[in-house]
Amino acid sequence: MSWLKRKSVLIPIDFSELSYQALGPAKELADDISSLQLIHVLAPLYPADPAAMWDTISDEDRKQKVRSFTHNKLGEMGYGELPIEVVIGDPTSKIVDYAQEIDADLIVMPSHGRKGVSRFLIGSVAEQVVRLSHCPVLILK
Repeated sequence: MSWLKRKSVLIPIDFSELSYQALGPAKELADDISSLQLIHVLAPLYPADPAAMWDTISDEDRKQKVRSFTHNKLGEMGYGELPIEVVIGDPTSKIVDYAQEIDADLIVMPSHGRKGVSRFLIGSVAEQVVRLSHCPVLILK
């Protein structure tokens, strides 16, 4: 069913095993492995954070550490070098904006299954991405 294959599939990675497991289904839905794009969203360092106060690590250093870790993890999983965008900010808006920027055909991401008060207070990034994305979003349970 080649008509189902996507030219650009975005997979948000948050270092959870669930996010890495999304690579399998995403690969099946992509034209080929080069159609896969990853994104990781770092939380901003706040002024009271020790790393910010003592200037021990820059945002660029943090991004590079994420890229290095992710490339190593992907190598262990047999995926080799996949492009990863590392940004700082709100996960929902950064994922949705990047999907628009790369003209993604599909976003594949897990749901961490939060329920009750935790979901109410924290919200579901996956749910917000579904609501705001310009393209279809496949949520894996």
